Amino acid sequence: MTPKGRARRRRPVVFVSSTVYGIEELLDRLFGLLTDLGYEVWMSHKGTVPVSSERHAFEDCLAAVERCDLFLGLITPRYGSGREPGADMPSITHLELLKAIELRKPRWVLAHDHVVFARALLRDLGYPTRERRRTLATGLKRGASSVDDLRVIDMYEDATQNDVEFEARRGNWVQKFDADSQAALFVQAQFSRYQEAEAFVRENFPALTGRARRT
Repeated sequence: MTPKGRARRRRPVVFVSSTVYGIEELLDRLFGLLTDLGYEVWMSHKGTVPVSSERHAFEDCLAAVERCDLFLGLITPRYGSGREPGADMPSITHLELLKAIELRKPRWVLAHDHVVFARALLRDLGYPTRERRRTLATGLKRGASSVDDLRVIDMYEDATQNDVEFEARRGNWVQKFDADSQAALFVQAQFSRYQEAEAFVRENFPALTGRARRT
């Protein structure tokens, strides 16, 4: 394809989950990496998520998940804010992940080592399910440095499809990281095959090229 033809094609859009607190440097790094690879990156931290004056900010994020081509999820020790102050509702980051799973978006998920370790420890202590973990939630110290909300483990299990029969799990790879460099390496490895990603998008999202999918 000629450079002129390539320029006319819209770049594949990667949505990066809206978690921000404590990982600003990592988000900056991932934004630059993905942009350099030729993707359009929708990231709330950078202000590139399409917004509407007619919607709540959380609705903008979920609408962006619906419209994106690829989803990059980040599960960190910080669960994030709920839909209403003080309400026992999923955080927007959690809702974005659930929406990507529901829509079967091509997705890649990173989970911080603290989350993976907390899950393993609680399983060893006899709290293997989210129902059992809820009995501990009120005892978690405010501002805890390991994980600030046990629902980050729920997010991890949603991403790995823990409640789905083993044979039926799809897109359930979750990559553990404990340093920004490890997260960046994973993203570089998964998204650097730009030509392959373009071919995937052309095959699965024909509207991007204006051509009908071949049968």
